[in-house]
Amino acid sequence: MKKVAIALSLLMILTSCVSKKQYAALEAKNKETQDLLNTCTVKLNACLEEKAGLKASVDGLKDQNQLLISQSKDMTVLTTKGAQNIEKALESIKEKDLKISRMQDALTKKDSVTLAVVTSLKASVGISDPDIEINVEKGVVFIQIADKLLFKSGSYEVTDKAKSVLAKVAKVVNDKPDFECMVEGNTDNVPYNGSGVLLDNWDLSVKRSTSIIRILAGDLGVNPAQLIAAGRSSYTPLVANDTAENRAKNRRTRIVVLPKIDQFYEMVEKEMKKQTGATPEVKN
Repeated sequence: MKKVAIALSLLMILTSCVSKKQYAALEAKNKETQDLLNTCTVKLNACLEEKAGLKASVDGLKDQNQLLISQSKDMTVLTTKGAQNIEKALESIKEKDLKISRMQDALTKKDSVTLAVVTSLKASVGISDPDIEINVEKGVVFIQIADKLLFKSGSYEVTDKAKSVLAKVAKVVNDKPDFECMVEGNTDNVPYNGSGVLLDNWDLSVKRSTSIIRILAGDLGVNPAQLIAAGRSSYTPLVANDTAENRAKNRRTRIVVLPKIDQFYEMVEKEMKKQTGATPEVKN
């Protein structure tokens, strides 16, 4: 602007003493200078605007950088917590794997004991007799003896032939003092019509059970504490009571050999209560 003023002053001074040709040249030069000044002003304003935009971008990038730094710290905290949670989860999995392994070992032990009992019983009693059946259901050994080997029809007196069979069962039970032996009487659906103290098939089934137990405990030396008497009357038939042959199958005595693996059952109960959050029962 100062240059323009000087140029204008010179122009005024020289107007009176320069020729028209010189004046025109000076005027043209002044216009060129003015145009150049205007161009520079426009460029300056553009640069200032660009500078302001860049400053705003820099400020935004600074804010974004600070946010990223903060998020990075949060991620570090989250990663640490996540690692701790994973470690706890792995420890829990290891504990559960150990529990499962122990329970599987206990089950294997129980199955091994049961298999040994079955083998011993089959060897002692013999499986060739069609009226004696030995099998395993859910880890429990069952010996089913047809009533025609044990009793006369409608009677609860044990026959002499039955005593020889029961002697073999007693030997196995006596060799396993930690086992329990439940004697279960079963009848067909024909109503009991005998005389005496028995009223019905319930009485007959239980009386047959106690008669066998008296032979096992009194004559064959089985510990009475191992024996359990039970009667089911006609309510657990093997087959329909629609023929004489089927009714004969349903008249039977079942001897149930129950391995007492206290450690196994206590461990299962304890682990199940832990899983459900229950308080283990304190035994007196």
